[in-house]
Amino acid sequence: MEYKLQRINYEEDIKSLSEFRAGVSSCVQQVTETKRPMILTQHGRGVAVLVDVGEFEAMQSRLEVLDEVYKAEAQIAQGEGINHEEAKKLVKQRIKSWK
Repeated sequence: MEYKLQRINYEEDIKSLSEFRAGVSSCVQQVTETKRPMILTQHGRGVAVLVDVGEFEAMQSRLEVLDEVYKAEAQIAQGEGINHEEAKKLVKQRIKSWK
């Protein structure tokens, strides 16, 4: 499954906090329908991001996978990894034990 975060439309997806407060419902509807994040600004600086729940969950899942990849890379760098053939053998054994 490939996940791609929708790109921000700079004319539609950046709102000041006052614009957001005046139209919370329409902002939430926009984010839900477009699946694009909305950047909220205060005094011209970004202060928060409004994201669709499904998009947020997908980002969290991707971050968890990346975290596991970083941990694995660190383990390999410390000499704690196993070679491909050994890993394949372990996976096959686990699959057989499930049957």
